[in-house]
Amino acid sequence: MPKVGILTVSDSVSQGQSVDRSGPILKDLVQDNADWTVMEQKCLPDENDQIQACLLAWSSPPLGLDLILTTGGTGFGPRDVTPEATEAILEKKAPGLVHRMMSQSLEVTPMAMLSRLSAGSRGQSLIINFPGSPKACRQCFRFVLPALGHAMDLLSGRIDQVRQLHGQMHGLATVSGCGHACAKPANGPPESTGVVGRPRKSPYPMIEVSQAQALVMANCAVLEVVESDFMDPMAHVLAEDIRAVDALPPFRASIKDGYAVVASDGKGKRKVIGGITAGAQEEASISPGRCMRINTGAPIPKGADAVVQVEDTLLSQASADGEEELEIEILTMPQIGQDIRPIGSDIQSGSTVLNKYAVLSAAERGLLATVGVTRVQTFRNPVVSLLSTGNELQDPSDRQPLKPGFIRDSNKSTLTALLREHRFECFDAGIAIDDPEVLEAKLKLALEHGDIVVTTGSVSMGDRDILRQVLVSKFGAQIHFARVNMKPGKPTTFATLEYLGKTKRVLGLPGNPVSATVTAQLYLLPACRQMAGYLNPVPATVRAQLSQDLPLDPRPEYHRAVIRWDRGQAVAMASTTGNQISSRLLSLHAANALLMFPMRSEERNTLKAGEEVDALIIGQLIA
Repeated sequence: MPKVGILTVSDSVSQGQSVDRSGPILKDLVQDNADWTVMEQKCLPDENDQIQACLLAWSSPPLGLDLILTTGGTGFGPRDVTPEATEAILEKKAPGLVHRMMSQSLEVTPMAMLSRLSAGSRGQSLIINFPGSPKACRQCFRFVLPALGHAMDLLSGRIDQVRQLHGQMHGLATVSGCGHACAKPANGPPESTGVVGRPRKSPYPMIEVSQAQALVMANCAVLEVVESDFMDPMAHVLAEDIRAVDALPPFRASIKDGYAVVASDGKGKRKVIGGITAGAQEEASISPGRCMRINTGAPIPKGADAVVQVEDTLLSQASADGEEELEIEILTMPQIGQDIRPIGSDIQSGSTVLNKYAVLSAAERGLLATVGVTRVQTFRNPVVSLLSTGNELQDPSDRQPLKPGFIRDSNKSTLTALLREHRFECFDAGIAIDDPEVLEAKLKLALEHGDIVVTTGSVSMGDRDILRQVLVSKFGAQIHFARVNMKPGKPTTFATLEYLGKTKRVLGLPGNPVSATVTAQLYLLPACRQMAGYLNPVPATVRAQLSQDLPLDPRPEYHRAVIRWDRGQAVAMASTTGNQISSRLLSLHAANALLMFPMRSEERNTLKAGEEVDALIIGQLIA
C-alpha cells in the first residue's frame, strides 16, 4: 500500500495565525480516491532549509514515502521558495506532470500562469508541488491523479503492476519497448562486467554539498539514552534536565577575609570574641558591640549582618602573648549584607542547573559535581567502524619494509585520531583488498561493530572500485548519493541499509588522504555529533581575508588554510597551506580551517588578496 506525506508550506499557518485548509483537503482526496495511506502530515514556514530537510527525511529510510505532496509557497512572493527547495533535492524531474497541471489550470483561470510548480522523483519517492489555494490544490490533484499510481509502481519497481497496466493499454505481455525504464528499478550501479564493460560515466547525479549534508543528517537520528558517570569522557550530551537538590551556598557565607559584624554598630572599636573558618560545623553567634574574625567561605554567625574586610580595620588591642586579637577598630561604615553570599545566591534548591541537550564540557561536569549528581542520562555516542580498501595498502604497524608497489594506510590513522580528538569511539575493521567476497566479509564485520561504517577508497570509476556494487547487491543498501560537486571529495558516497534488524549508515570516503579527511569534517563528524544529541552538529564558520591571490577551480573547493587574527582585527587573515593536491596530506598539517571557495566562472577565475571568504573551522584558532 503506497505511503503518502502531505506538507503545507505557510508562514501564517505554521505560526498559528491562520488555519491550514489545503492540507486536510489533500488528505481527504488521497483517502477518497485511492487505496493509499497518509503516513505524515506537517506544516512548515516558508524556509528553504526546513522544506528541504523535510523532503529529504520523508524520501529516505526509514520513512521512504511513495508520494509526497506539497501545497503552498509556489507563487511570486518574496517568501515563496517551495519549488526551489524541491528542485534542489530532486534526482529526476517530471515535466509532464507540471505541464498537465499548468495546461488544465489555464483553462480554469489565466492567473494560473503565475503558479511556479515542480515535480519529480528522489529515490523511490514521487514529489509534486501544488498551489496553496484549496480550490487550485483540489483541481491539480485531480489533473495528475490518473498517472500517480503507475508512476509510483515504476519508481518502486513493482513490475507485475507495471506489466499489467501496459498489457491493458497495449495488449502486450511484456513492457518491452514501452518507452519507460520499467524493467528494473535503478537503486544502484550495474554489476561489474570487468574493465572493458565498466561504466564510462557515473550513473549517479551530481549533487551539492548542502544537499549531501542534508541527506546524511536526515538519516542519522539521535541514538538511545544511556546512564553514564558524570566524569566519563565518552559522555557527550545530556538527555535530561539536571536540578539542584541543595542550595548553593547552603548557608550565608563570607565573601572576604575579615570580621563578621552588626552593621548598625557603625564605625569604631569592637571586641573580638573568636574566629570562624571555612568548614566550621558549630553555629556561632555575636551580639551588638562584638565581632568575630572570619575567613572567605566560612558561615556567617547568627546575629551578624555584614562582613568588614581586614584592610578596613586596625588592631587596637592584642593579648599579652601577642597571639590573639582582643579588639579591633572598624574604619568604614558597614552596610547590611556587605560581602555576604545569601543562601542560594549561586544556585537555588530545585532550580535547573543544566538543560537537556547540554554538551558536557569542563564547566558542566563541575556543575554536576557541585549539585552532587554523579550518574546522568546521556545520549549514546555512535561507534564508528573504519575500513580501508585497496590492494596496495600496508598496515603502518607492520614493521616490515614497505612492499614493492605498496603504500602505508594513513587514512585510518588520520580518521581514528580525528574521531578520538572529538571523543568518538572507533572500531578497526582492517583492510579489504579489492575483491567482492573479501569486501563483503569485512563489511559484515564493520556493520556488526559500528553504527556508522566509514570506508576509504573503492568509490571512484576504476574497475576495482566495487564498494557501491557490493553494498547494493549483497546488503540491499540504498545509495543516497555518490557524487558531490566539491573539491576534494567528488566520489563521496552515502548509503543506508538494514543489518541484523538495525539501521546502519555507510559513508564511503575517497581513498586520497586529503579527500578522506576533508569529507570526514563535512559529513562524518556532523553525523556523529547529531547521533550523539548535539543540537548544533555542523562546525562553525567565520569570515577570513585572503593573504594572497588564489585560483578558483571548476568545482567549489575546500581549501586548506591557517587563519589567525591580528590584534584589533575583527576579520581573520587566511594563509594557504600550499599545494592542494588531494594526495598531499602535508596540506592539512597545521590547517585549522577550510576556506570555502566558489566554483570558477567566466566572470571570475581568481580570488584576490584581501577578499573575504567563509572559513569552516576544523582546528584550534590562533589569536
